Amino acid sequence: MSNLLYELRDVVKEYDGPTEKVRVLDHVDLSIGFGEALAVLGSSGSGKTTLLHILGTLDTVSSGTVNFAGMNIHDMTAEKRAEVRNRGIGFIFQFHHLLPEFTTLENVALPAMMAGIGQSEASDMAREALGLVGLANRLEHRVTTLSGGERQRAAIARAILLKPKVLLADEPTGNLDEKTGNMVGEMLASLNEELGMTLVIVTHNLELAGMMKRRLELRSGELYAQN
Repeated sequence: MSNLLYELRDVVKEYDGPTEKVRVLDHVDLSIGFGEALAVLGSSGSGKTTLLHILGTLDTVSSGTVNFAGMNIHDMTAEKRAEVRNRGIGFIFQFHHLLPEFTTLENVALPAMMAGIGQSEASDMAREALGLVGLANRLEHRVTTLSGGERQRAAIARAILLKPKVLLADEPTGNLDEKTGNMVGEMLASLNEELGMTLVIVTHNLELAGMMKRRLELRSGELYAQN
């Protein structure tokens, strides 16, 4: 079995512009190993979010191949991609996207219940995940009463709930102050170590990127190694 979780070969992504196609990713090759912690740096508009969406099966390539755990995910049907995405990929965004009318526990348990897991087991899974991010004492709090850092930690708990193969994080500290952002970054690095989940972060935050074991930079749609 290959030790690579992702293999991207000659990936091109283009969008239709007003007069011509706009190329966002330009013949990108990328390999990501199981359990790796990778940061992709880039300025706004560099294509890093597009790359993350392709890794997460939220977008498709214009040409090239994307293999995930040995499967060519962009040859799959939309239904099969959704299944892979729901079970194998956890997402963390700049904004937490928690539902204000629910408690922290209910928010985190939702992905398990949507996957057909019973409420009692889903709640137990959510308690375990919230414990891992230091929110065991916030289970019954409405998310509107949580601090920004606590909300993002709850979003991380939700992302790891189903024990996905990979966590994909899009500017996960972009909406936080420096101190809270550093704490969230350290937590993500720690979860990568403790749980062995692959971690891919796209960011323009050099300090956050520095917490990852490998760093790449996207410039004009091309990937470069960062020393």
